[in-house]
Parts: sequence; structure tokens; C-alpha cells
Amino acid sequence: MNKKVVVQDLGFQDFKKTWDYQETLFQRIVDLKIKNRRQGNKLETPNHFLFVEHPHVYTLGKSGDEDNLLVDEVQLKEIGAKFYKINRGGDITYHGPGQVVGYPVLDLDNFFTDIHKYLRFLEEIVILTLAEYGLQGQRSQGETGVWLDVGTPFVRKICAMGVRASRWVTMHGFALNVNTDLGYFDHMIPCGIKDKAVTSLNVELGKREIDMNEVMQKLLVHFETLFEAELIEQKAKV
Repeated sequence: MNKKVVVQDLGFQDFKKTWDYQETLFQRIVDLKIKNRRQGNKLETPNHFLFVEHPHVYTLGKSGDEDNLLVDEVQLKEIGAKFYKINRGGDITYHGPGQVVGYPVLDLDNFFTDIHKYLRFLEEIVILTLAEYGLQGQRSQGETGVWLDVGTPFVRKICAMGVRASRWVTMHGFALNVNTDLGYFDHMIPCGIKDKAVTSLNVELGKREIDMNEVMQKLLVHFETLFEAELIEQKAKV
């Protein structure tokens, strides 16, 4: 099993360009697994972890309802946002400046073959990171992602998640609101869940801005520990 994970910080990058890059990495792993099986080889499959910050964009998962986007094409242009239907699970999600987005493209055969466990580990990475800032991140039963004050009238979501997996290879991932303009969430029903607020790390801490790189490094530390991975930082190739 190859537990080495190549980490790339793609910086500020267009969603579609990043999605295409993910698909390329994803397909290379799948193709290698198929070749290994057909030829009886045992070549190691690679793993990747991409960090990125996107321009304003709304994405809709396979099972999502397009009615959860509350603006039309004209209004999207007015607010400087794009919209894509994509191949992950979950409903509608917003990505934008000030948000740390993590895309692990992993061969889970290198770690564990359990999608439920995989999602819980991604949530735990965020929960442990929030704890370092004095916040108690929580899970909400039946809803992926990370929340604050679950079970109270003040429940609010701070991190959304949606993944795709095929042949135990993953793509897509999580979006943690750090310095995010929360006004963009008013143009959608977040994850298709009505009457629940959205928040960000800087709002919760009462600060103007949080160091995004610091947050990414904390997430990586917890990822490395939970997945028992060996991280290899590499210059972005997108």
C-alpha cells in the first residue's frame, strides 16, 4: 500500500480548470488499477491532495435540485458567479474567495475501503482544526459536513462536503469557510437544507481575516495523522 500523498496548493484557480485537473489525476489512478488487475501487476497507485481557492461558483451534485439555486443566468453574471452541474454526491454548494477547498484524490485501497469512514475522517480533520481555534465543530445526523451548535436554534454550517468515488478512487472533497463572503449563500439553499444558517471562521472568531495558509497547514497535520499518510509537498502543475 502506498501511503505517500502528493500535496499541491493550486492557489486561486478557476473551478472548471481545477475540476479537469482532478479528473486527469483521478483517471490516471483508475486506469493504473485496471491495468494492474488485467496484467496481474502490483504497481503502486499515487495519491494526491489539492488545496485551492475558487472565484465565485455554485456547483450542483448528481442528486441535487436545481431549484436550490435562487438566481438565474442574468443574475449570476451580475454577481460575478458561475454555475456547474458536477459528478459528486450532495446538493448545491458555493465556492468563493476566502474559502479553503480541499480535494483529496486518493486510492482508498492504500488506506481503507470504506466510504462512510472516509467521509467521517474528512469531517474529523475539520473538527480537529476548528478545535485549535477554540471552536467545537460537530456532525449533524444525516447531513454531511461540519456544523456549530447542533441541536440548537443557532445551528450553522461552517464546512460543506461532497465526494465522488469509483473503484475506491476519490475526488472532490470539502469547502471550509474561513474568510468567505457569506452573502453569496443567500443566492442558494445551502446543500438543499432550508432554515439553517452558514458561518465562517473569521465571523466566529470576530476577526477581519484569518491566515488561510495557517488553516491549510493545520488541516494537513490532521489529515496526515488520521490517514497515517506521508505528505510530499509539490509545486502546483495546473
